[in-house]
Amino acid sequence: MMESSQSEMNILSNGKSHNLVDDVGMPMKTMLEEDQNGTQTVRFDDPEGGLENEGFLPSADGKKPIRFTDFEGKTSFGMSVFNLGNAIMGSGILGLAYAMANTGILLFLFLLTAVAALSSYSIHLLLKSSGIVGIRAYEQLGNRAFGTPGKMAAGIAITLQNIGAMSSYLYIVKSELPLVIQAFLKADPNSDLWYLNGNYLVIMVSASVILPLALMKQLGYLGYTSGFSLSCMVFFLTAVIYKKFQIPCPFEEFSHNSTAYNSIANNRVTHLCASSQTAYTIPILAFAFVCHPEVLPIYTELRNPTQKKMQKVSNLSILVMYTMYFLAALFGYLTFYDNVEPELLHTYSRIDPYDTLILCVRVAVLTAVTLTVPIVLFPVRRAIQQMIFPTKSFNWLRHISIALVLLTFINMLVIFAPNILGIFGIIGATSAPCLIFIFPAVFYIRIVPKEDEPMTSTPKILAACFAALGVSFMVMSLSFIIIDWTTGGGLTGGN
Repeated sequence: MMESSQSEMNILSNGKSHNLVDDVGMPMKTMLEEDQNGTQTVRFDDPEGGLENEGFLPSADGKKPIRFTDFEGKTSFGMSVFNLGNAIMGSGILGLAYAMANTGILLFLFLLTAVAALSSYSIHLLLKSSGIVGIRAYEQLGNRAFGTPGKMAAGIAITLQNIGAMSSYLYIVKSELPLVIQAFLKADPNSDLWYLNGNYLVIMVSASVILPLALMKQLGYLGYTSGFSLSCMVFFLTAVIYKKFQIPCPFEEFSHNSTAYNSIANNRVTHLCASSQTAYTIPILAFAFVCHPEVLPIYTELRNPTQKKMQKVSNLSILVMYTMYFLAALFGYLTFYDNVEPELLHTYSRIDPYDTLILCVRVAVLTAVTLTVPIVLFPVRRAIQQMIFPTKSFNWLRHISIALVLLTFINMLVIFAPNILGIFGIIGATSAPCLIFIFPAVFYIRIVPKEDEPMTSTPKILAACFAALGVSFMVMSLSFIIIDWTTGGGLTGGN
């Protein structure tokens, strides 16, 4: 057992064990490999016998040396699947039926399968690079590959991407929660009641639910809330399937003369996950499995971690989300066909805005996105720690302060920014391709020794093609958004 003081010195703000050598950017030549049974072995490629090897060599008294991965390892396989699955699952599931309406069932299935396979391959590249250099932080992989510029690029991309994601979730809370409360209470939509004010509600949810969860020391502790969040989305999926067999086709719309319905309709908000442009279909699918900033922290806290075991966690999480995505899109599309709206739940409101089951589903979706925010916040806090305080050990004051500043900033964006959606559209089109495609590939190419895999080897060529694919996605997404801006529609047209 390590002494408490020693433990404190080896833990970062996200609860992962920490090697100060990683922070100062010294070149690590020690290579960790796994055999077919998943057992890690140590390779020493440092001809000069650098100091970093000392952490992996037997100590003088014959005791097992303390490594930066030894302290953690408390999170079970199942909890890790819950956490990663919750990181993958986002509000984008509400827009997949609309995407299927634009592509057709077969093309949608092909694209979804391709994106899921590419995401799994991307995680493989991250885990392989991490295993070679013994690093479990995205930013430090960038530091090992390209020095400080690589670390800063990864840290900034993670920060922008996850702030955008958290803001989109809270934007949903701000816009949808008042409508749900209004529908449940049959309240006057023109009243000035405080509990129908989205600005107040988003602050209350952030302070009472998100902040306490964000102050947890380790991601592993959020496994239970992640499991509950996923169960809410399973409830959403179950309701979508049930409604397919209950709603007639063509469906009869609710009376548009209803004052309450008009209020709900007029307050609809176009979310980041939805667009009126068919051209956004591929980016919606491409970014449906974004979870890469969370992969390495979850890997760090996995009990008895090995590359093979973490790859199984990733593959299972992606498979579960893949199944849920396809079923939600299929049954949502088969219910409404071409009448499906970019936000699926809004289409149900056209039939009956007071449907009790759909109102419960909306509450479940709100719960799910709310409980996802703390999961997404952890990598941002770690990225800030790595960029600003790289040599500092864990400190509760810093841990809490970063969370408070982040949540305050995100709440201010959601409340005050008039064109928040267009800004986050740009962020998603730039940072997401970097984190999913470009960075894992170029880090792999730089980190894996040329003696093991020369640039002409098949793995390196595949990685290079993968990076090129990421660049293509970035250019394509930015082009769609620029076209959307010039025509005044799509994401930037939301209020």
